[in-house]
Parts: sequence; C-alpha cells; structure tokens
Amino acid sequence: MSDRANSMADTGPAMEFVPTPVGAAGITWYPAPGPPRAVALLGHGTATGVEAADLQALAAALPARGVSVALVTQPYRMNRTRDGSDEPSLDTAWRAVWPIAADLGVPVISGGRSAGSQVACRTAERLGAHAVLALAYPLLGPGSSRELLATGRPTLVLQGTRDPFGRPEQFPALPAEIELVEIAGANHTFGTPDGTAHPETMALITATASQWIERQLART
Repeated sequence: MSDRANSMADTGPAMEFVPTPVGAAGITWYPAPGPPRAVALLGHGTATGVEAADLQALAAALPARGVSVALVTQPYRMNRTRDGSDEPSLDTAWRAVWPIAADLGVPVISGGRSAGSQVACRTAERLGAHAVLALAYPLLGPGSSRELLATGRPTLVLQGTRDPFGRPEQFPALPAEIELVEIAGANHTFGTPDGTAHPETMALITATASQWIERQLART
C-alpha cells in the first residue's frame, strides 16, 4: 500500500488540493478500509458539485467493496467562478488530477455525472482508464454520442427515463462494451419530478455500479 493510501485509510474522507494549469482542484477521498482494489475517480456536473446525491451514494457504498472513491471538484467551482468551465479547461484539470489516483497502482475507474461524465469519456483512452462510469450523460447537449462512443473503454451509462438531456430511448445503438441501464422515473439528478432523491433510486444506482465494477475488475 502506498503512503497516500495508508494516509487515506487512517484519516477517512479529506480534501486534497491539487495544482493544475487552470487553478487548484480538490479531491475529496473516501478510502477503502484496507488496501484498495481500485479507485473510482468521479467528477461533478455544472449545476451541482460533489455533494450531488448520486456521487455521495457511490462514495458511501463503494469503499466497503474495496474501491476507494475520489470526488474531484474542478478549479472553476473551487474558485466560485465560471472561468475555466469550458471543455478544454475541464479536461486539462482532469489530466492534472489523474496521476494522484493512478499512483495508487490499482485500476482507475474514470467517471462522473453530467459534464463530469463527458470529461471522463473524452479523456479515458488517453489516460488509460480501466473503465468509464457515466451518470446522467447529457446526450442532447452539451454532450454528444460521439464523445460517448469514443471512450475506447468498457462504459456503463446510468440514465433516468425522465432525463431532459437524453432519455434512454434517445441514445443511438451502442456497441457491446457500452452498457446503458435505465433508472425508472428519474430525471437528470436521478430525482423525481418534485426533486426528491429516493433512497431506493440511490440503492439501485450503487448496486448496479458496484456489480459492473466487479465485472470490470474481474478482467484485470
């Protein structure tokens, strides 16, 4: 286990500040209780940060399965400004953060919600991600099927059936390595029309993601 992993296991969730060419990013760690089998590096969307219900649900569930979770706050959100929220800046910051997770020496699952999932898709192949976890992928804008189809890695898309940025039936035909799972009745934040995030929905998301990650780790 690396010094970083030992530190995470001793201290629990903590934010680490990482310099990038577009400003300091933050990584909030949710460590596995022992030596991690993998790291899930997850980014946020534009409307919410790492406090989003789905990201927090994964951060609570995955460590018990031996998967440390690192929730990345982009520099523009750290600075509370829109400067640096463009795609090149987001990707630049993600590439700068990546070695922190990769240095643990275990497979890195790259992912995030909405805009964070786009960043993961655009950078996965170049960075050597083991797989991609895309939550609420914004198919109808600002995302595109081109980004999703170009991940070059096994990819899981979790998509609400009421997501205004792309319902499951609006996605194009996907290759075998990209799985799409419908979250019934959920909107872009995986809530219901009144904005409620039900525990049952979060449980479905974490169970589906956990089982998929297990399958991806089995092929290492």
